[in-house]
Amino acid sequence: MYTRVVELTSKSGKARELCNTIDDKVLPILKRQAGFVDETVMASDTESNQVLALSFWNTQEDAQRYEQEQFDTVQKTIQHLLETAPVVRTFDVHTSTARRVATDKAA
Repeated sequence: MYTRVVELTSKSGKARELCNTIDDKVLPILKRQAGFVDETVMASDTESNQVLALSFWNTQEDAQRYEQEQFDTVQKTIQHLLETAPVVRTFDVHTSTARRVATDKAA
């Protein structure tokens, strides 16, 4: 499994709206992508304008395809809520209990 961690800095007072926009407008796009597994969105409880969006993918290639084909569209969807450009980092997922739960349920 592979993940894209997107660090977002919202405009003042817009973090909750940013999270809701990701849920309402970005998540449907992600769900249509080959290899998409899950999305986790977190709003900081100490830095009111910080949001993290973690998308999980079956493979690095799936995540890269999304980056090339859809990320610009997603970025335009949330741009009006952002103070700065998103910072994207990518990782191989070493351990995930959520993945284990999903695998166990499928068995």
